Amino acid sequence: MTTVTTRITVTLKQAAALIAACPRNRFMLQGEPGIGKSAVITILEQITGYGVAYMDVPNMDLGDIAMPVIDKETKTTTYYPNARFQFHLGKPMIVMLDEFSKGADPVKNMLHPMLEVNNPRLGDVPVPAGSLLFLTGNLGSDGVGDNIKAHTKMRITVLEVSKPDSKQWLEWAAYNNINPVLMAWVDRTPHALASYRDGDQQGNPFIFFPHTGQGAVVTPRTLELASNIVWARDKFGGTAGKVDGTTPHKASPTLIAALAGTVGEAAATSIAAFIAHQDSLPSWKEITESPMTAGVPEQHGALAVLVYAAIERVTKDTLPAFLTYIERADPEWQCIFNIALARSPRRQAMAFACKAFADWVTKNEDLL
Repeated sequence: MTTVTTRITVTLKQAAALIAACPRNRFMLQGEPGIGKSAVITILEQITGYGVAYMDVPNMDLGDIAMPVIDKETKTTTYYPNARFQFHLGKPMIVMLDEFSKGADPVKNMLHPMLEVNNPRLGDVPVPAGSLLFLTGNLGSDGVGDNIKAHTKMRITVLEVSKPDSKQWLEWAAYNNINPVLMAWVDRTPHALASYRDGDQQGNPFIFFPHTGQGAVVTPRTLELASNIVWARDKFGGTAGKVDGTTPHKASPTLIAALAGTVGEAAATSIAAFIAHQDSLPSWKEITESPMTAGVPEQHGALAVLVYAAIERVTKDTLPAFLTYIERADPEWQCIFNIALARSPRRQAMAFACKAFADWVTKNEDLL
């Protein structure tokens, strides 16, 4: 499916860079449900080392923000902020007002003074200098109850965050413990991460569409949840037969039901087929001990499962053998594997210590 995007958007990393570079500005990150907007708080934490104050605005009441304290001598009251904001520590903080646009009006009104450029405050306590504060919400076209009033819009910079495409998601998934079956499925089913706003997605059975009364759909968030389920499938009878390299890796009705309730029935059925692909894979021992004779699967789905599993499984001792093995497959898979290792913060040092890998990167720098 071809997608054409004409909207002005930023990625999650670009949004985080803007927030960190402009601490006096208040950015509102808008995007489809489940695309990972709240992950920006983790990126900012890595950039700054600041403490984090996460606020789930739709589930907050006034007492969760600030409370009046009585001064009996002056017969006045002062508003003191809730300790969850950590402003009493006097240190710069990362404050995320998640789903701000779905909050109750009295709650939003009470949080509003934090959006001021000059003298930002919560209750009667100033926001610590240097703090980073940002808001998140969904797009108006998503139809999930978001509302921002005009006086708020004049105090914020609205950024539309793009939905990660399959390539971007796979780069993240490769070093975030996502099950290789899910990675292989996304690699072979890239339209599962398309956007309804692309304009050519009618009939796409996997993605979110507003106003359709859908149940579970595929998003970056639900894929991570589905990965947790697939990783744990041996513990709840999610695999039919033993997983010992000699018996089938088939999805049980329990696993399919759990996946359907997470990513939808269409995706669950399709992912189950990728679990079955593991039947055709040679054992890891066979690949690493006999890379020139171990069988190479013919199905692309099976190769995808094999390669994405190897990204996490390979070690400095087995990498040379696996590189020899994967050269026997289509060049596409050699590229996918090597590029993932080269870009992985956790794996690249180990990879570049291997001469065969370093030589490949030198010859293919244009691909990185």
